[in-house]
Amino acid sequence: MTKTCGRTGDGLASGLGLGATIGDEEGDGLGLGTATAALEVQAAPTRIAQVATARMRPVVKIAAGRWQLEAKPERGGRIVSLRLDGEELLDQGIGVDQPTADRFVDGGAFGWDEMVPNVDETDTLPDHGEAWRLPWRVLRAAGIEVAMSCRGRVLPWELTRSIYLRDSLIALYAYRNVGKEPHQAYWCAHPLFKFETGMEIGVPGGAPDVADGKSSKLFLPRGGVDGVRLRWRSGRGIEMSWDPALTPYVGVWICNGDLGGYRQIAIEPATGGNDRPDPAAPPPVLMPGETLKWWLQIRPLEGLSFGAS
Repeated sequence: MTKTCGRTGDGLASGLGLGATIGDEEGDGLGLGTATAALEVQAAPTRIAQVATARMRPVVKIAAGRWQLEAKPERGGRIVSLRLDGEELLDQGIGVDQPTADRFVDGGAFGWDEMVPNVDETDTLPDHGEAWRLPWRVLRAAGIEVAMSCRGRVLPWELTRSIYLRDSLIALYAYRNVGKEPHQAYWCAHPLFKFETGMEIGVPGGAPDVADGKSSKLFLPRGGVDGVRLRWRSGRGIEMSWDPALTPYVGVWICNGDLGGYRQIAIEPATGGNDRPDPAAPPPVLMPGETLKWWLQIRPLEGLSFGAS
């Protein structure tokens, strides 16, 4: 059975114009409902390079139009570079890269990771979850697409992420319970974009003023926000969007020189609230074999103006 945050999925892939069989090995595709039919992404090419699962690539690169993306499957599937018109959007860190570290910041906080099955450490779950510290398997890699998957060890989850580059970046996700007992399907996006003092951050009520050397996190109203805009001093801008019915919880993390000197802003839609599987803001519960599916989009903002409304 496939869920879309509690609802049966009925073809988001088709709604995106990406075809009916994208993103998993069983061939049932990443059909995620029709809520995003307006995204207007062109059909994916039929020529897809199949990557042997026994062979891991140090870096996977895809590019299309204005976009270039690089990911490291063995580094937790981390997207280490995302460029728009040649400009890097992701924070490149402070020179720390220790993938065997126990804690996320100690390992090097940069790029774009997936937080599964938690962010905040608990008695049983490690700091920032498992996905960032495990090797991912490349399922497909082509000119505009990279699909990878990973399985948990602390909890029996499997996450598949398929990214497509067209006019916008589209990321499709499928979370499957591969265990024998029900569990809460917690996921949180963790793209660490560059932060600049005075940059435009389009969140309800405005972003907090974070002093130099400090950091702050705010949580947006549950189910009330479907996108956040960012614009840097170069004038380059993006809008990151999602379906609030599918990923209703959103955090915004701003680090202005804290934690050793990081300057980054993360927009973090999630399936559950409070940075962990929390009964007060629970993610969907999946039965054994059940799958949960959702999407993200990042589109360029037109123009290069800075300070315009």
